[in-house]
Amino acid sequence: MNAICRRNVSSVFSAAGEPSTTPAGPPPVPEKSKTLSRSEVFAIGRMPATMSRNGGKTWNMLEGVLATGEAIALHESLQPAGSAPNPPHTIQHSERILVQEGTLLFEHEGRSERVGPGGVIFVATGSRHAARNVGDGTAKYLVIAMGGDTR
Repeated sequence: MNAICRRNVSSVFSAAGEPSTTPAGPPPVPEKSKTLSRSEVFAIGRMPATMSRNGGKTWNMLEGVLATGEAIALHESLQPAGSAPNPPHTIQHSERILVQEGTLLFEHEGRSERVGPGGVIFVATGSRHAARNVGDGTAKYLVIAMGGDTR
C-alpha cells in the first residue's frame, strides 16, 4: 500500500465537496478565531496530545478562519484496536477524514463501510455518524473540518 503523508492532504479538500448552496452574505466568522492569512508549518512533534477515555490520542494541529472566510480545523487522531469509539454524533460542519493507518468502520445513514489506508471519508453537514477501529493495530487518521460550527 502507498504511504500516506501530510503532502497528500490537499487532495482531501477536493475529494468530496458540499452541495453548491450559497448563503446570503459572507459566512459568519467564529469568535476568537485566528485568521490564517500566511503560510506556516505546524509540526506534530511540538503539539501536545489530548488523551481520550478509550486510550486514544488527538493532536489539534490547526484552527482558524481562511482568508476566504471559511472556518477550518485540522486534527490527527490515533484510535487503539478494540477501543470504544465516540458515540454516534451529528455535526453542523463538513469533515474530510483521511485514513493513514489501520481500518475504520464508518457508520452513517444506516450503513457501515470499511475504510483503509489512503481512503477518504466525507461527512456531510448534519450527518449522524461514528467511526471505530476494526483493525488489529492502531488506526491513525487526519480530520479536516470546514464551515458551519467548526472550531
